Amino acid sequence: MKRAALIPALLVALASPAAAKVPRLAMLEAQVQRVEDEIAIRRIIIDYSWALDHRDFETYAALFGSDGEWINGSLVRKGHDEIMQLLTGLYPNTPANYVNRESLHIITNIEVSVSGDQAVAHTRHLLLKRAPDGHIVPSLAGRYDDELIRENGKWRFKRRVDNPIMPTPEEWGAIMRARRGGK
Repeated sequence: MKRAALIPALLVALASPAAAKVPRLAMLEAQVQRVEDEIAIRRIIIDYSWALDHRDFETYAALFGSDGEWINGSLVRKGHDEIMQLLTGLYPNTPANYVNRESLHIITNIEVSVSGDQAVAHTRHLLLKRAPDGHIVPSLAGRYDDELIRENGKWRFKRRVDNPIMPTPEEWGAIMRARRGGK
């Protein structure tokens, strides 16, 4: 086929219904992947709070990438071991089969933006605690600002920044230092 005849033939082939389906199929596959990624990221955000409430430290630490960071003000913990030390320091002597009847984390307003194997998320959080008289009181409100990565095919926190709003970061830092015995 001569070049002059090839161009109209290519245009006819590209305009065919079969050719039109190829880009559409690729677009739909990309949309499905993005939705699956957003669902997976929302799941680890929820699993984070669940693991914290149940004091399931292994599950909690596994939600972070191999060099994942947890940050609250000047307190930075990086990697599985440091994150585990943080948890066992905050909740020492947690018994096996622990049932939490003291506190509950509520996660809201989850925003996720995926770009390939990286993502960012922003989430509001509220910690409810049982007061000495048994009433439930809000104890901490804030937001998480997250960077996430796909690591070994799974989404993980690369960097999770906990930003206390009420009480202020300074007030919350004092509460956490007191809980850790001044450390």
